[in-house]
Amino acid sequence: MLIVRLVLADLRRHKVQAMMLLLAVIVATATMALGLSLRGVSDALYEQTRAATAGPDVVALSGGTGHAVTSALASLADAPDVVAHHGPYRVVYANLTNRDSKSSPVVVQGFAEKPGAVNRPLVTSGQWVRTGGTVLERGFATALGVGVGDRVTIAGRSYPVVGIAVTAATSIYPWAAQIGPNGGPSDSSGLAWMTRSDARTLALSQHLPVTSAMDLKLRDPAATETFIDARRGPTLMVNFHSWQFTAQQDTVILRNSQPILVIGSWLLSFLAVTGVAALASGRAVEQTRRAGLLKAVGATPGLIAAVLLTEYLALALVGDALGLVIARLTVPAIASPTASRIGDAVGLGGATVATATVLAVAVAVLSTLRPTLRAMRTATVTALSATAHQPRHRPWLTALSALLPTPLLLGLRLMARRPGRAVLQACSTATTVISIVALLSLYAQPERGYGLNGSSALPNLRGEQDRRLLLAVTILLIALAIVNTITLTWTTAMEARANTAIARTLGATPGQISAGLSTAQLLANLPGAIIGAPLGIGLFALFSARNWTAPPSSWLLGAVLATLLTTAAFTVLPARLAARRPVAQALSAETA
Repeated sequence: MLIVRLVLADLRRHKVQAMMLLLAVIVATATMALGLSLRGVSDALYEQTRAATAGPDVVALSGGTGHAVTSALASLADAPDVVAHHGPYRVVYANLTNRDSKSSPVVVQGFAEKPGAVNRPLVTSGQWVRTGGTVLERGFATALGVGVGDRVTIAGRSYPVVGIAVTAATSIYPWAAQIGPNGGPSDSSGLAWMTRSDARTLALSQHLPVTSAMDLKLRDPAATETFIDARRGPTLMVNFHSWQFTAQQDTVILRNSQPILVIGSWLLSFLAVTGVAALASGRAVEQTRRAGLLKAVGATPGLIAAVLLTEYLALALVGDALGLVIARLTVPAIASPTASRIGDAVGLGGATVATATVLAVAVAVLSTLRPTLRAMRTATVTALSATAHQPRHRPWLTALSALLPTPLLLGLRLMARRPGRAVLQACSTATTVISIVALLSLYAQPERGYGLNGSSALPNLRGEQDRRLLLAVTILLIALAIVNTITLTWTTAMEARANTAIARTLGATPGQISAGLSTAQLLANLPGAIIGAPLGIGLFALFSARNWTAPPSSWLLGAVLATLLTTAAFTVLPARLAARRPVAQALSAETA
């Protein structure tokens, strides 16, 4: 009860610090949980789509047509491991154009008007195929902006869209083709269905490339690799795609999403530790005196540690819980960006929850461990008589600074009083610049769209996903860095109020005091901004292809300058507020 009452009293007295820690932990744990759970959610959505559409265990694909190919595919249905099949059916390669003249490659599968036992696409809007109409795969239709009742042009012929459907027999948009004409590589393609007669007429009338496919349901769905290995050989020119391969292909669009979110959560955690640790060190004298009072009334070091750490651990656990809830609500949109899958996202796994919780606890402990140990180890009499930190006298520094303009002199002296804090500020700025430079590097990469011949009329969803996530992480980092800058400036001003008051008695103006406080932050942030640019490029290079393109030097210089200007802008207000405090009030408060 004593610990709870002391913690609640301290939270009421330091609401800003509590909110800062809470928000930082929420952001960091939510980002971490999102990154760790993407793969599991993608697999779960595929499994639900597969169950709803009677998805095949194996899809057999041949690069040609004709009696020999059809016979070879049909012979697979006689295998003892096969319990059901669908096909062989025709796959036609064509181009599709919507009413807005957006064009894309498309594969048209010829299906029966009554779905079979295997590979039954689920119609989510409209109806299944009928003569003269086409059904579009939902992810493809969403990218095109096409719905039921619209008309599309396929290979020069106009068709009404009679339905929208999903399937687990192919990968998500834009990887519906699986193989290209004659069994070669395939470009990004959408998927459409027609009746068998319409698909055959389309192919013959326009002399379009055609391949054949067959869907198989096995007695043991887990034995797909054994089944495929037993049928590979020079006599059967067939490609096999297992359901495991299709599920794996679904995650290709998320390949960069997980490192963006996980590394982003590390950077956010570091900024959280930096900001809260700076605030905690600013309260070191207060916490030490508080520990001395507790010792004076009989508290043990263990009780003191519990009081000081419980406040931060409680906030961290609350922030962790809220961050996990946010991740759970957000993950479906991030894990399925193409609308090609259906189902509800499963809850976060136990490993994800545990990792996020460890991260939250680590942020709280690392933020407060040093001041807590200091308070525990300080003798009772020393703690009760603790005074402000007395800086070491450095004659060479005094002689050097005397030659400088007053704002720069004050800034250097303030920074020299807290070199550890200056290092933290530099690291915080470097962290932010790393993210900004990585984002600029991502935008500098050339990108091939999903439209016809790589046109950007249909954007590259994977690239959009990466840019959207990295932009979100960067915005969060910038926001947290701004909060850190404001709080660090205010903390520095409060700790130096006696020194600045003395400087004012010696002739310094409030404007010079304000400029000195801002200069102290800029001097600490300058090396971090400079170092962050090459580190950001190096981090981006780790997760990029070998032929990645470096961003223009002007972009990097602009990022560094913008960071420094933003830092200067957000130090002005707290610095001016602190500089306007009456001299007599500051000196009397210090004396008391």
